[in-house]
Amino acid sequence: MIPDWRRLLPWRQQEAPMAEPPQEPTFEKPPREPGAERMEFQLAMRRRGISSREVLRAMDVVPREQFVLPDYVETAYADQAMPISCGQTISQPYVVAYMTEQLDVHRDHRVLEVGTGSGYQAAVLAQLAGAVFTVERYRTLADKARETLARLNYTNVTVVAGDGVGGLPEHAPYDRIIVTAAAETVPQTLVDELADGGIMVLPLGEHSGPQRIVRLTRTKDGVTSQELIWVRFVPLLPGRAREL
Repeated sequence: MIPDWRRLLPWRQQEAPMAEPPQEPTFEKPPREPGAERMEFQLAMRRRGISSREVLRAMDVVPREQFVLPDYVETAYADQAMPISCGQTISQPYVVAYMTEQLDVHRDHRVLEVGTGSGYQAAVLAQLAGAVFTVERYRTLADKARETLARLNYTNVTVVAGDGVGGLPEHAPYDRIIVTAAAETVPQTLVDELADGGIMVLPLGEHSGPQRIVRLTRTKDGVTSQELIWVRFVPLLPGRAREL
């Protein structure tokens, strides 16, 4: 009988385990320094052409995370629009900064905002103006914005639930007017509430496509118009919302 040679070499009875391939080294991400998002936020604004120190400071001071939905707090400073209640949006930071810079607000100005939304744009304006009046057609948004602004101690902002297309004639005239929803034509009622030498900034164009930011200046000879950047806003609608 021929002996089984494997019995003579018991260490060969089992195959040697195969060596595992070396794993890629893993590194833990260092914790982000406090305020890193704010620094990146400011740099992004500057890179995109925002040069007004006053506007940049206002954008830095206002806590944007307080004006977004809870699910978006972690990305509040990303340069993008975000949904809020009632099917509306909070504009991307660059557009807020751009429109504010074009508005050229000073401390002695009375400003009217049409389209309060979450109240973020009103808070930025409050850092620059003497008084801000803001109108929102959705009562839910108006109430929430009023609460947020009061909690953050913006005492120079008045939030009104109403028809923004009609403006607020009881507080007119306004040195500056900003519309944060797209109008297909310039609302004459708002032009009428603009003071001599006043400026209005609004997105203008068809609701079904992109719009242009337009800067209107009222002079003694009439109203001059300047077309600026392309944007896309929710539509400006007349009247107060029946629900919400």
